[in-house]
Amino acid sequence: MSNTDPAPDEVACAAVPFAGVLHPREVPLGGPRAIRVRRTLPQRERSLIGAWCFADHYGPHDVRGGTGMDVPPHPHTGLQTVSWLFSGEVEHRDSGGVHAMVRPGELNLMTAGAGICHSEVSTDATAILHGVQLWVALPGEARDTARGFEHFVPEPRAFDGATLRVFIGELEGQRSPVHTFTPLLGAQVDVDPGTELTLEIDPGFEHGVLLDRGDVAVGDTSLEVADLAFQAVGADRLYLTNRGAEPARVVLLGGPPFPEELLMWWNFVGRSHDDIATYRRLWEEGDDRFGAVEGYSGAVSRLPAPPLPNATLRPRPNPRV
Repeated sequence: MSNTDPAPDEVACAAVPFAGVLHPREVPLGGPRAIRVRRTLPQRERSLIGAWCFADHYGPHDVRGGTGMDVPPHPHTGLQTVSWLFSGEVEHRDSGGVHAMVRPGELNLMTAGAGICHSEVSTDATAILHGVQLWVALPGEARDTARGFEHFVPEPRAFDGATLRVFIGELEGQRSPVHTFTPLLGAQVDVDPGTELTLEIDPGFEHGVLLDRGDVAVGDTSLEVADLAFQAVGADRLYLTNRGAEPARVVLLGGPPFPEELLMWWNFVGRSHDDIATYRRLWEEGDDRFGAVEGYSGAVSRLPAPPLPNATLRPRPNPRV
């Protein structure tokens, strides 16, 4: 998924000391008639949970007879994209030659590395579009790695009044085989009405709980839909309670604090202003670094990069946590 903001903010990604709840802001996904998404990462209060650096939550959108998702070819550097749907279907094409469908409960993991471009379009079979799009920052030694793509369907596991689908990392005996460049956790957790759930977690990880639906509390803290609760390192348990009469669903993210200073601007993750300026110039010039997407037939053949701000982009020093 692209950040289609025509004037994107500089985001200096750092592990800012913060404990509490991040509330989302709404942004359009590609133009005035596009669907709107709720963005919880990055924010000024906190820009990273482990290496997770971007989280959009969208839907449920009824796209019958209207505009669904249609994101033209756009570039990425220095990250992996994680596509996870609750309903609907999205067609993915990328410059690594991959043509795949994103379907509910199936992970699509794309590695941008040094550079990739891709498109995302909801299909005609989609009535209700609903899901999350997540990005993972690559560490310095891997940020120029080759393009890649993995698909994985986790087996649902019933557990103490809940159902787990672990799509990245390991939780409660479930392990995903997909490759990430830092330790990570990504899981969908469906919680039955009235259930108090205790999950054993890695105390070396930061964790975030993104509420998709239901009346859920993390510990004693209640969440609204698309809120992201943050729990710092040090705890070996995570407590979730479904206080409602209907099933609830959350996405659980985790990872050890990311030690590097990053800059994220538009669809690029780099380390300096010069990195970002170079990526933007190469994209605008049609450089082979990003390749080309075959088979996309939208009205716009590729997304142009927004202009850089009239200032030097600088990473924020990592605070001691």
